[in-house]
Parts: sequence; structure tokens; C-alpha cells
Amino acid sequence: MLYRFLADLAALLHLAFILFVVLGGLLVLRWRWLAWIHLPCAIWGALIEIGQWICPLTYVENAFLRRAGMAGYDQGFIAHHLFGLIYPQGLTRGMEVAIAVVVTVINTAVYRKVFHG
Repeated sequence: MLYRFLADLAALLHLAFILFVVLGGLLVLRWRWLAWIHLPCAIWGALIEIGQWICPLTYVENAFLRRAGMAGYDQGFIAHHLFGLIYPQGLTRGMEVAIAVVVTVINTAVYRKVFHG
């Protein structure tokens, strides 16, 4: 039961991190000091997508799932939890690059506004 709770907590933290990567720049418009936290997170998120890496939080979640006696999953967090909602046929390489580009464009526009008025 504890490990299932920890797996769910890891999944929620993972989702929160993804939302922060995508939308955190909007928080920077209000609280500029968050740029020191958000910018490295946004870069990491884009690199994960571009490099087709699996985020370390996926490994943490899988470890807890397996300790709870459940099956983990092979693909990354987004593929496992969100593709069914967002991409019913699965994620293509082009979609991964598009996600990275959208995250980069949004955050570049926000940071341009923050630092250049």
C-alpha cells in the first residue's frame, strides 16, 4: 500500500513537473525570481523530448509500482499516462519534436517579455 501511494505521488509530481515546464513561464511573468527554477526545468523538458530520453521520474514511479507488486511500464510517463488522451494512435517522432518546439516557443516568448519588457 505504501509503495502504491509513493508510485501515485511520483506520477503526480511528474505531471506537476510537466505542467510547470509547459506553463511555468507564465508564472515568471508574475514572479521573476521563478526564472531561476523554471528555465533549467524547461530546458530539461525540451531535451527529454528532443533526445527521446526517459525522465528519471519514470524510473522512480516504475520502481515503486514494482515494489507494490504491480507491473511498471516501458515507455515514458507521457506515453503511458497521457497518449491515450492526447494521441490515440501513439506518439510519433514528429510529435515529440513538435512538443519540444511548442514548449521552447512559448517559453522564449515569455522570457523575451520578462527580460525585454
